Amino acid sequence: MANGKFHLPTGRLIVVAVVAGMIAGALGVYVMGGSSGNNAAQVAADETSMTVEEKSCAAKQERANAVDGAARGEVAAMMGAKPPRPLQDLKFNSPEGKPMSVADLSGKMVLMNLWATWCAPCRQEMPALNQLQQELGGETFEVVAVNVDTGGDEKPKAFLEETGVHALGYYRDSTLGLFNDLKRKGLAMGLPVTLLIDEDGCMLAAMNGPAEWASEDAKRLIGAAR
Repeated sequence: MANGKFHLPTGRLIVVAVVAGMIAGALGVYVMGGSSGNNAAQVAADETSMTVEEKSCAAKQERANAVDGAARGEVAAMMGAKPPRPLQDLKFNSPEGKPMSVADLSGKMVLMNLWATWCAPCRQEMPALNQLQQELGGETFEVVAVNVDTGGDEKPKAFLEETGVHALGYYRDSTLGLFNDLKRKGLAMGLPVTLLIDEDGCMLAAMNGPAEWASEDAKRLIGAAR
């Protein structure tokens, strides 16, 4: 991954698309969705039509800009939201198998990552996400890795056991509803997809494709959001 950071979001998006295309061609696992991409997801809304939640999140633009400015090196593909947007309604299952949403994580900054066992880049970055949770996880921050394999729990649980990923909670959505919701919002082009969501459920930044989450660059990014 490049050590530099493009100053224009479109530049960074081109890099993401190129890398994703290379991964797709080489591994055949990066599943592309028919969305308009992150730029379409981040078009500023007309304030007169914004909900109370949208206005509250949009007021955090400076915080999102700080995250965007910290997106360098191993996490250069992370793009600050313009404007930050509410994602409290995203639904998936808790580690206990009960329905929940981002709203249930209120008070905690979340790095949400969608992954599947058939996605090679996802599998490669899981140990790094596990390490990030071990080092930074606590009452105010959590890596929420949501498995989106369809079918039963056997394969994803076996993968986590085999790779020694024990620090991450087993969040789950076997219906692909979460991925499709993000796709409709213009945030998901494929897997993996990662969102940085603040303690109020506002998305500060997002990226498509893998990253080295155990790196100092990633820790600096998380720190910039606080």
